[in-house]
Amino acid sequence: MTKWRRFLLAIALLLPTSATAQKPSPSDALALEQQGKLEEAAGAWRSVTQRNPKDAAAFGSLGVVLSKQQKYQEAASAYKKALALNPKLPGIQLNLGLAEFKMGRFDGAIAPLNCALAADPNNGQARTLLGLSFYGARRFAEASRHLELAAKADPSNVQLQQMLAQSCLWAKRYSCALDQFRQIVEQNPDSAAAHVLTGEALDGLGKTTEAIEEFQAAIKVAPREPGVNFGLGYLQWKLREYDSAKNAFEAELSVDPANPQALAYLGDIEMKANNPERSLVLLKKAVQLKDDIRIAYADLGAIYREQKQYKDALAAFQRAVKLDPAQPDTHFQLGRLYQAMGNTAAAKQEFAKVRELHKEADDVLLEKMSGSPPPLQP
Repeated sequence: MTKWRRFLLAIALLLPTSATAQKPSPSDALALEQQGKLEEAAGAWRSVTQRNPKDAAAFGSLGVVLSKQQKYQEAASAYKKALALNPKLPGIQLNLGLAEFKMGRFDGAIAPLNCALAADPNNGQARTLLGLSFYGARRFAEASRHLELAAKADPSNVQLQQMLAQSCLWAKRYSCALDQFRQIVEQNPDSAAAHVLTGEALDGLGKTTEAIEEFQAAIKVAPREPGVNFGLGYLQWKLREYDSAKNAFEAELSVDPANPQALAYLGDIEMKANNPERSLVLLKKAVQLKDDIRIAYADLGAIYREQKQYKDALAAFQRAVKLDPAQPDTHFQLGRLYQAMGNTAAAKQEFAKVRELHKEADDVLLEKMSGSPPPLQP
C-alpha cells in the first residue's frame, strides 16, 4: 500500500461513516476495502471517479480492488485510465502488467512490466513477472536473461529454476540450460524429465554420447514414458548406430504406436538396410500422421526414384525442400531425379545449390521431440 493510500485510510478511520454515506469519498472506499467489503469498495471508487474523472489515483485504487476480486479485465481498464491521467503514478505499471499476466495476455504484460522494472531495477516481482511473460510470449532469449537474474536472487525457488532451464533450452543457450538441469537432477535424480532435458541440452552442445547416457538414465527411471525411447534412438541414429537406434524406435512404438517421428526414422533405417517395401509402409504412415517430417519425404522421394515413379518422387522431394530449403542432401537427391528424368538444366541448378549449401546441418534433438515448448499457466 502506497503512502497516500495509508494516509487516506488513517483519515477514513477517524471519520463517521454517516458523514459521506450518500457520496462516498476516497477515505470511505479505503475503509470498505480494509474491511474486506470489496464489492462495496469498488462501487465507492467508481462513484469517486465519476465525480472526479481526472483523479488518476482513484482509478488506480479502483483497479486494485477489481484485481482483488479477480476481475482482471476491468482492473486493466482502470489502470490504463489511471496511467493516461498520470503515467508516473507509483505501482500502476506493475499492477497493469500483473493483470495482463493473470489473463494470459503475455504480450500485453511485457510493456508495463518493462516500465515498472525501468522505474525500479531492484523490483524482483517485476523482473520475475517480466521473464515469465517473455516465456509465455515464446520470446525465450529475453525470458532467459530476466529469469536468470530472478533465479539468482531466489536460489531456493525450484519452479523458477525449471522455467529458466526451459527458456535457456528453447533459446539454444545450451550451457545455461545444462547448468540448470544438472542442478535439478542433483535435487531429484529420479526425475526422468530432468534427465531428458539434460540430454537435450547436451545434444545441443554436440555432446551426443553424454546425451545418450542421460536418455538411458531416463529410461531406467521411466521405461514407458512417451518420447524417451525415441530420443535415445534419434541420438543413436545420429551416431549411425542403426541397430541400437532401431531397437529404441521399436520400443517407442510399443509405447506410442502413432509416434510419427519414430515411424519416420525407423523407415529411414529400413531404407538404409535395403528394405524399400518395409520402409515405404513406415514412411507413408509417418506422413499421414504428421505432414512436416522432412526426412520422411526425402526418403520417399529416394525410394520412388529407384522404382522409376518419377512423378511421385518429384512431389516428395519438392515437399522435403519446402520444409527445409537449407538441407543440401535433398537438393542433391532432387538433382539426381532431374538427371534420371532427362532434365539436365534443372539438375545443374540443384547441384549448384548443393555446392552453395554444403555444410552439414546439425539438427538437435529438441526440435525432433517437441513441436513447441510447454505452455505457461498464469
